[in-house]
Amino acid sequence: MKHSFLIPLLFLSIISFAQKKKEIKKLGIKSQTVTETINGKVINDSKTVYDNKGQVTEDWNYDKDGNLKAITKFTYNKDGNVIEELEYDGKNVLKEKRLMKYDLMEQKTEEQFLDGNGKQIKKHTFTYTANGLKSEKKIFDANNTLISTKKYVYTTK
Repeated sequence: MKHSFLIPLLFLSIISFAQKKKEIKKLGIKSQTVTETINGKVINDSKTVYDNKGQVTEDWNYDKDGNLKAITKFTYNKDGNVIEELEYDGKNVLKEKRLMKYDLMEQKTEEQFLDGNGKQIKKHTFTYTANGLKSEKKIFDANNTLISTKKYVYTTK
């Protein structure tokens, strides 16, 4: 009973995200910038850049003083799933690269984390039940040695 509310909550958040993507595409929005005015000073907070499908292609984050802290760039496959994330620091130096793989059901099966030089930091693998629910997450270190396994159990009573 304790976990039965999670599935509808997850479903609603996916619908909400899809709706936002549809609206961004429909309205032709190319970017969104968030600023905050504190004591008369305008400070950058964040900026999000979208492609013509309404997908986020860049996410800019600023520190509390409005200085650029990080930029994350996203690449998608033909199904609209993120397959690559590149994270740059405020000086546009690549800090981390994340590569994702998906199965035929569009479920993420692997997420690889690389440093700015392309060396693996860690890797996550995911398995799913016949119903498509995540059943297991394994975390591997830089040498592909298994560090931990997380199991997901779903109840309906």
